[in-house]
Amino acid sequence: MRKPVHILLVEDNEGDILLTTEALEESEIANKISVVRNGKEALDWVFKRHQHENSEAPDLILLDVNLPLKNGHEVLQAIKSDDTVKHIPVIMLTTSSSEKDVHLSYQYAANCYITKPVEVSDFLNAISTLCRFWIKVVTLPKSKI
Repeated sequence: MRKPVHILLVEDNEGDILLTTEALEESEIANKISVVRNGKEALDWVFKRHQHENSEAPDLILLDVNLPLKNGHEVLQAIKSDDTVKHIPVIMLTTSSSEKDVHLSYQYAANCYITKPVEVSDFLNAISTLCRFWIKVVTLPKSKI
């Protein structure tokens, strides 16, 4: 029996939050989806600080690049440079197709980079495909060893 999967969605655009959570729920793969709307709150969640000290650690993070307070690259760099949480896969899910953003994401050890499709049906399909791969195909780490 597969353990429940917890996805942390880090996104500030309400429309994208709605679309992504709907796609995740329709995929029937993610058992729990948590949403934070800025980079600072994402780091507080991952590092269990302030109001998120009792938050459940995510199995997978979907991270936007363009976020308030701390951008996605800053969040990614902080996560991937910390031995206690760097094992968590981080998928950059963003509207940016900038070569600079792609390069920085991989430089900071993103597990993959996905530019959000413009068409709603393509977006829903991308999320479903992403979930099938990262949840059903890939073996996710249970925690840091």
